[in-house]
Order: sequence, then structure tokens, then C-alpha cells
Amino acid sequence: MKRYRVSGREGGGAGERLDHFLASRERPLTRSQLRRLIDAGHVRVAGRGVKPGYRLRDGDDVELSLPPPEPAELAPQQMDLRVLYEDADIIVLDKPAGLVVHPAPGHPDRTLVNALLARCPELGTAGGEGRPGIVHRLDKDTSGVLVAAKTEQAYAPLCAAFAGKHALRTYVAVVAPPPRQTSGTFSTLFGRHPIHRKRFSSRVRSGKPAITHYRVERTFRDLAALVTCRLETGRTHQIRVHFADHGSPVLGDATYGRKRSPPLAAHAAALGRQALHAARLELAHPRTGEWLAFEAPLPEDLQTLLAALGDL
Repeated sequence: MKRYRVSGREGGGAGERLDHFLASRERPLTRSQLRRLIDAGHVRVAGRGVKPGYRLRDGDDVELSLPPPEPAELAPQQMDLRVLYEDADIIVLDKPAGLVVHPAPGHPDRTLVNALLARCPELGTAGGEGRPGIVHRLDKDTSGVLVAAKTEQAYAPLCAAFAGKHALRTYVAVVAPPPRQTSGTFSTLFGRHPIHRKRFSSRVRSGKPAITHYRVERTFRDLAALVTCRLETGRTHQIRVHFADHGSPVLGDATYGRKRSPPLAAHAAALGRQALHAARLELAHPRTGEWLAFEAPLPEDLQTLLAALGDL
């Protein structure tokens, strides 16, 4: 960990933006790299997370913890994959819960990318270094449909489809307690939590727009509900944050959830992950333009959860 003490002397940093301050002291790291480190919670000022544009004050203590570097080379690793569709351009998978999409601190290998490289060696030329072929992501503990680009020619149009809201994504989730309304839309700003920098919030004063449409499909007394969600935008943790910030967190969500009393606590513990599943994905084929739709069946652990809730 590196530490800096801000002073009011000339060149001491007082009055500077945090990202500028660090950029002048942490070469060869670029300002954009430092912003990502700040947003990810690796930089703290006076013991708390702040934004890259935070103006430093005389006496501030700045702490920088650099995460371990990602592996220089991604190794292909054989793993069983549930393939829903594959052709020369794309591969569509039913990702199981517990599988990380690409290498990151704490998960250097045995990721979906490693498995895809073993199955599709051509994937290594598609997209950015460290996450080839990946055009969208699912959280580690979210299951369901995910598409990857196998070629550079497919990568750009797929990225554009997700960025331009031309890919239709439908999720199912169990939330507790049920939402106040049986259907609705969460339309908010979205950004890093002002204090807990590894979390996100829809209660920010500035940020990117985030829109989630939802419908309640079934309720389990007044304890929980099965909901269908359609994403109009695709922010990190969007569904989990929207429901948590509106009083109905996803059951089993260790980051945004809340402590539960029996019997919900027992069911959440038995599930061992957030009850969230990417059920359907629709998009145009990146080369032919043909409209495609893919569905991933509800996994066994969520089926077991719904059966148990139905017996309450």
C-alpha cells in the first residue's frame, strides 16, 4: 500500500483533484487507469472511498492499494459448457451460477473466457485483451444466457447492439418482500455508492441513466415474489440495486440484501447465491442481421427455491 500526505504548500496537493494528484505521482499509470482504481475502491482518502474528482484538502491522507496484476496471457482451460447456439460468428451459452466471466483480482483463471478459448481458439482475436469475445457480462452468481463474439467482425456489432439498447434482455428474480406494485419501471440515475465504492447505487445525484421494467409473476404470501425484469439499460448490478433501493432486494444477495428471519433466511442460505437468472436474450445476428432469440431454462437450484416458497 502506498500513502501520501496532502499539504497546503505549493505542489503539496491541496485543492487538486484526486485523480490529477495521483497521476503526477504514480507514473506510468494513466489518469484513466487511476480513475478505474478509485472507482473500484482501491484508493481511500482519510479512510473513506471518494470520487476521482474529489478536491484534496490540507492534511488528507491518501492510500493507494494496487490490485494484483491480471495474468499476462490467458490460458485455454477445458470446462463443460452449456451451449445453446453456435456458428462461425457467435456462441451463446447458459452460464451456471458460480462461474466468473473473465479473469479479475481473486479469479485469475478457471473463468468462462478460459473455457471459451479452449473451445474456440479464434476467440483470442475478438475484442479487448483480458476479456476476448466478451460483449456483456453476468455476475458470478447470476445464471443464464450470455453471448460471446468468436471473431473481430462479430465483436463490434454485438458491442454496438448492447450499447444501443438493441439487445433485449429478460431476467427472472425472487425478491423479498414483494414490490409495492405488481408492475412498474425503475428509471434512475446510477453510479458508484458514495461511501462503499465497490457497490453501486441508484440514489446518486449524478450518474448514468438506468431503466428496469418489471412485472410480478407470483407472490409467496407477503414474504417474497417471483418477478420478470426487462432491461432497457445494462448497468453493473442494475437489477439487484434497483430492487434493493426500492425496498425489495433480491433474495440471497450478499451485497445488497438484508438479514432475514426464518424461513426466508434458511431458503436463502440453501440457495447460496442471489436468486437472479438471465432467462432470455434477443438480438440481431452480427453478420446476417437475422433476429435471434435464446432462452435458458430455470436452473435446478431456483426451481427448488420456488417449490420451497410455494409450501410456505
